[in-house]
Order: sequence, then C-alpha cells, then structure tokens
Amino acid sequence: MSNLTFTRNRVTYFIMILIVTGLGLASRRYPELLPDFISRYAGDTLWALLVFLVMGWVLPSLSTWKVAAMALLFSLLIETSQLYHAPWLDEIRRYRLAALILGHGFLWSDLGCYSVGVTLGVIIEKLVNAGSVSIH
Repeated sequence: MSNLTFTRNRVTYFIMILIVTGLGLASRRYPELLPDFISRYAGDTLWALLVFLVMGWVLPSLSTWKVAAMALLFSLLIETSQLYHAPWLDEIRRYRLAALILGHGFLWSDLGCYSVGVTLGVIIEKLVNAGSVSIH
C-alpha cells in the first residue's frame, strides 16, 4: 500500500519568502506610492502571508491546512500580545526587527488582514504546488 505525501520545495518557498518580505517592507517604507486602502492593510496582510510561508518552509511535509492553522494562530497570538505593555517588552519593541515581528498596538483590523494573508498563502500554495505529490 503506497502512502501519498506532500513536500514543499524549500528553494521555491525561500524565493517567495524573499519576495513577500521585500513587498512587505516596501509597503511600510513607501506607503504614499500605494492607494490608501492598500497602504493601510498590505503590511499586515503580507506579514501573515510571510508567517505562512516560513512555517511551510520550516515544516515542508505538513499539510497546507495545518500550516494555515499554525500561521493564523501564531499571528493571532502576536496580535493579542500587543495588548500587554510591560516596560521590558515595550523596550524590545523599540528595535526595528522586534517591532516588525511583535508590532506595537492591538488593532481589530489586523485580525482580518491576517486571515486574508493566510488565505492568500493557501491559494498560492495550491497554485504553485498543483500536482506536486510524491509516492513513498
């Protein structure tokens, strides 16, 4: 009896991670180049997409739905952690990289952005990996 498994191509995911990182940073650095709606929500949406891609890269054999659930849960935990403002944590958030990962303040709209970002990850994965099943 054969077992069908799915494995992500790490090179492809690494390239996608670089592209999404670049787009996300650019959306924050040059918001005036984008329409208001996109500049307002692109960064958080791309952040969640990046979380999805990184988790898929780290766990290449995990199902799409498990990666999506983990990425969404991680994103939601990070967002709710922004409700907590201990001095030591706010000090860490002053560093650019930490601020990009941890954020600063809770926003309900970010939860929607994360859902859209993870959903985009699922769609992209299904499109990129259509037919990429190997038999072991």
